[in-house]
Amino acid sequence: MADQKDNTNDKKKVLDLLDDSKPKKPSRRERQREEASKLTPKAKTLDTKKAEALDIFAEEGKKKTSVIKKGTGNAKLPSISKLNEPKDDGDFVKTNSAPAPAASEAAQTVADASNGEKVIQLKPPVIVSELAEAMDLKPFQLMADLIKLQVFVAPHQAIEPDIAETLCAQHGFKFEREKREKGAGVHKVEEVFVEPEPEENVPEYKLELRAPIITFMGHVDHGKTSLLDYVRKSRIASGEAGGITQHIGAYGVKDDLGRPITLLDTPGHAIFSQMRARGADITDIVVLVVAADDGIMPQTKEAIDHAKEAKKTIIVAVNKCDVQGADPTRVRTQLMEHGLTPVDFGGDIECVDVSAKTGDGMEDLLELLALQAEVLELNANPSANARASVIEARVQAGKGPTATVIVQSGTLKAGMPFICGPFNGKIKSMFDDHGKAIKAAGPATPVEVLGFSELPNVGDELVEMENERAAKKLSSERQGEKRNTRLGGAQKSRLTDFMSLAKGGPQKARLQLILKTDVQGSVGAITGAIDDIESKKVETRFVHAASGSITESDILLASSANATVIGFNTKVESKAVTAAKREGVEIKLYSIVYELIDTVRDAMLGLLDPETRETIIGHAEVKQVFKVNKGMAAGCIIKDGKVTRTAHARVLRGKTPVFDGKMSTLRRFMDEVKEVKTGIECGIKLGAFNDYEEGDIIQCYLLEKFAQEL
Repeated sequence: MADQKDNTNDKKKVLDLLDDSKPKKPSRRERQREEASKLTPKAKTLDTKKAEALDIFAEEGKKKTSVIKKGTGNAKLPSISKLNEPKDDGDFVKTNSAPAPAASEAAQTVADASNGEKVIQLKPPVIVSELAEAMDLKPFQLMADLIKLQVFVAPHQAIEPDIAETLCAQHGFKFEREKREKGAGVHKVEEVFVEPEPEENVPEYKLELRAPIITFMGHVDHGKTSLLDYVRKSRIASGEAGGITQHIGAYGVKDDLGRPITLLDTPGHAIFSQMRARGADITDIVVLVVAADDGIMPQTKEAIDHAKEAKKTIIVAVNKCDVQGADPTRVRTQLMEHGLTPVDFGGDIECVDVSAKTGDGMEDLLELLALQAEVLELNANPSANARASVIEARVQAGKGPTATVIVQSGTLKAGMPFICGPFNGKIKSMFDDHGKAIKAAGPATPVEVLGFSELPNVGDELVEMENERAAKKLSSERQGEKRNTRLGGAQKSRLTDFMSLAKGGPQKARLQLILKTDVQGSVGAITGAIDDIESKKVETRFVHAASGSITESDILLASSANATVIGFNTKVESKAVTAAKREGVEIKLYSIVYELIDTVRDAMLGLLDPETRETIIGHAEVKQVFKVNKGMAAGCIIKDGKVTRTAHARVLRGKTPVFDGKMSTLRRFMDEVKEVKTGIECGIKLGAFNDYEEGDIIQCYLLEKFAQEL
């Protein structure tokens, strides 16, 4: 009974649902319309739009349900492909399928091949997301396929081209790898940093007058530092050990008219040699200091040679004119013996008699220096890329590597990154010659710079760089090149390898020499004997010749002039030995004058390339041309002389040579032979030449080298 009652209730509920006569409860949209009718005009407008939107959604719902067939709950919906199929009457079934999305830029790489295949062209590297876009797929779909291939990558990562080809084949595409242009890789472009080049052809409006740079040179204890002491109104010499200069000093002073002057004091001229050796000649005027009571001494001669080699203006200061025994006239006479003719004797070298103790003649000297500076018209561009030359370098406690530099162009500023030789750095601080900290230094200003990564070499050029990274990169490259050169064992100025010395075209070859002997008399004898060696092809030149031991200064001068150091009955100082190893200069010592002269003569011959002469040894006439395994060969008969396997040969057609080279094959019948003489037939093949003709003449000759004569 209970079961019947339940069935009756269910049937009643079904009948109630099917009965349309009973009043229905208003729907949610109907209630919203009733509420909207009671609103204000403004609110009605907004609600009307809302209602229209609801009606649109309602119509969309009807469209969706219109394709569903009425039936039981188990009825299956037609597939999407069937919904898109046209009916018999030409109409389509209504669906809500949206139009296909527009192809992306990556998908535009898909093209139809001639055989109907879809082609995807991509440049390596093949990124997963880009490949998916080209195939109009989602990246996760390709990642699923990649997992099946045991490839695990993210959408932004690259895959191998062969993997990409497999994926394309699975989805009905053909993959083609697009080639990149030559030189266009996917690797990071290596940055190249170079040192800024010096300014050339600077407009006049950018140039400003600068102070002259003047170097005081001369023999020890002739008063170089005392003259500087008088100019600076200080007591420099009294602070030096033993009263002589132990290091290089750079000072900035002003004359009576307020014009700036930069002064350099040198101990033994090493700085001048090294600066010239590295092409950093910053000195404008050389003041040669000679003591009136002492005259020309060995270091005075070296100073003269240095100044001449650097081609600088020379002004002679004859010092100590107040002491007993002073003879300025004798000094002028000695200068003429060394190629310096004073103005008093009709020459062009200015000489001034001075006294550092009393101050006599100092005003004339300063006025002459200022006048000479005006004649030279010295100027520089303070706004250019900063460049400075190192004149002294040392390691100071608490400061590290420091260097005294003189600015050549531009302006040095604190915090500026720079490159100096093989080392880089950043200017931490600068000090003037009085020890005062400064922020900037213009052209011709001497300053002490802190901030070097390593101790620089004297004569190196400090150059401003764009940034620290560029300076470090360039420093690393230069140190690598220097290390490779050192490991390569480069040598120069060796008497045993004169072929490596440069010659200037049609000009005479030149042998540069530095001669040091035990006594002054030997200097004249040896130089005279070497000068008497007659030669139209080679000339000898003595960069410096004097008596005394071989010093470090001699080695530096030889390095800068590419000269050879020869010693006769003399010794070599320990510092010179160290410098010779560092600079790569060989020192040759002799005790017999004839051995020395013979060695120099052999060296002069070594500068000359041997002459190559051609000697014709025979002729062969081509009688027949036949083919061999590798090209063509000529059947010949020897007309005169002989033909050898190792000789050179040329093919003459008439009188015109058509080939010139080495002989590759010489045979008699099937046997390889070394030579064939007159009247005998043979087979000849010349290198890669195959254009033989009957009647050609093969001329056989030898090349012999003969040593030239002076």
